[in-house]
Amino acid sequence: MLPRMASSSFLLLAILLALASWQGMASDPSPLQDFCVADMHSPAILVNGFACLNPMDVNADHFFKAAMLDTPRKSNKVGSNVTLINVMQIPGLNTLGISIARIDYAPLGQNPPHTHPRATEILTVLEGTLYVGFVTSNPDNKFFSKVLNKGDVFVFPVGLIHFQFNPNPYKPAVAIAALSSQNPSAITIANAVFGSKPPISDDVLAKAFQVEKGTIDWLQAQFWENNHY
Repeated sequence: MLPRMASSSFLLLAILLALASWQGMASDPSPLQDFCVADMHSPAILVNGFACLNPMDVNADHFFKAAMLDTPRKSNKVGSNVTLINVMQIPGLNTLGISIARIDYAPLGQNPPHTHPRATEILTVLEGTLYVGFVTSNPDNKFFSKVLNKGDVFVFPVGLIHFQFNPNPYKPAVAIAALSSQNPSAITIANAVFGSKPPISDDVLAKAFQVEKGTIDWLQAQFWENNHY
């Protein structure tokens, strides 16, 4: 009886360790076929990604996006444009666990503090100079930062708050970011905290930020710019 119990306990432990390991490595699920082009019109219930288009209906255009670098830039208060190419623009990205973004920065423009809950980001500077950084999770909240020049590369770990800032008052900057999810999402901290709909109680935010409620009311009255297009 004891050997059988020991064997069962060992099996249970092995299963738990395997599950923990899988959770530790998981991001987007790995594909089980060559491709699964997103069927945007499928009535199927979406669990994690989109249903697959019939492979017989797939063509090269499902893996193509024209002239990403020619996308017109828009001016805004934060001084940056993020042009994201994910599964919504290229259906062939479905289940492949990757997307890409071009970020254009005006002189003194920034991509304000934000987080990608589902993706690690690797950023390459194409033109200009960027001051970048990220902050680790509680309780340390350690700040890592670096000044990047043309050709430099920097990594922002999944889920951590990060930013990019163009310190040059005269010249713009351009970067390309690759993200480890077909749909990384972005949460801009100021927009989420002060621009939520409906608004978070000013009592809650005043206590959280240790400021007067009038300061919170003023912040919530601002227009919080969305720089993602």
